[in-house]
Amino acid sequence: MKFASVGPIAVHLPETVEDNDRLGAEFPNWNMDLIYAKTGVAARHVAAPEECASDLGVAAAEKLFEEHDVDRRSIDFLLFCTQTPDYPLPTTACLIQDRLGLPTSIGALDFNLGCSGFVYGLSLADGLIHSGAARRVLLVTAETYSKYIDPIDRSLRTIFGDGAAATLVEAADEPSLGSFVFGTDGRGAESLLVPDGGARPEAHALKPRRRKRWPSRLSMDGPELVKFTLEVVPPMIDRMLDDAGMTGDDVDFYLMHQATLYMIENLRARLHLDEEVVPVDLEKVGNTVSSTLPILMHDLRHDRRLRPGKRSLLIGFGVGFSWAGCTWTETWEARQLQASDVARAKAA
Repeated sequence: MKFASVGPIAVHLPETVEDNDRLGAEFPNWNMDLIYAKTGVAARHVAAPEECASDLGVAAAEKLFEEHDVDRRSIDFLLFCTQTPDYPLPTTACLIQDRLGLPTSIGALDFNLGCSGFVYGLSLADGLIHSGAARRVLLVTAETYSKYIDPIDRSLRTIFGDGAAATLVEAADEPSLGSFVFGTDGRGAESLLVPDGGARPEAHALKPRRRKRWPSRLSMDGPELVKFTLEVVPPMIDRMLDDAGMTGDDVDFYLMHQATLYMIENLRARLHLDEEVVPVDLEKVGNTVSSTLPILMHDLRHDRRLRPGKRSLLIGFGVGFSWAGCTWTETWEARQLQASDVARAKAA
């Protein structure tokens, strides 16, 4: 039996950068110091008007292929996570398959999940590899939430950034992902909501629970999201640890969805965790929804903090309400070194 493992990750961010100085100049009455203290966000990347989630996802995947010498013909399955698809139909993953020149023999699907989407994607890839249906899965996460946000919306524009990540999930001989835990509570659907654009007429659509203060298509009930997160994440972590036969002392990092600094700090305090085991990676990119976790993992690898053997909990939570987590042991660098040793031995 083969096990799923997280291979290389590539990140692509739109060219336009919108920093807090620019927002402060545009809206002098916005207290950007206070906003930064709560959000932890100093800048966000914003997609161009004609730039969509597939464009960002394709760019991230091309970067993955080039930077890590990944043969696109070796991909068996494409998973694309987004809540801002190019079209209601066809499936955006099909468009990405064609644009990337991936084999026509692969499977390709979209799944509409936000903040928990990356962990869900890992679980889907894990199942495909365990079953023998695939050996290499390309998991792409991409969002352009900016298209749902009105420019005057202080509550959303200061938090969300656009971006994409491409993650190679591949078969390995040793397990590194496990103890997947999921949760769903659709009663929280109105807490983060875009009521238009689907098949249901807007007159009959769900309505935000709180009065909308801003004209954005997206509405967010921040206090309700914080309350929900503090209720569901601690018991989810307990379940993961119990399923894995681990204790908190066995965990090197708690890698959480990068919602806002306020959210992460509240979770850290509730869980009685030290700052060094709960990394924060919001300042330059903001909340990129389904891409926050792979961006965090990519950056921790780049900073040499995620070394082989480090054990982490991956924790996603948010829109839906939806939450998901799993255990993960970093093995990619060790497998790269092992492959290099094998190649050198063959060449000798």
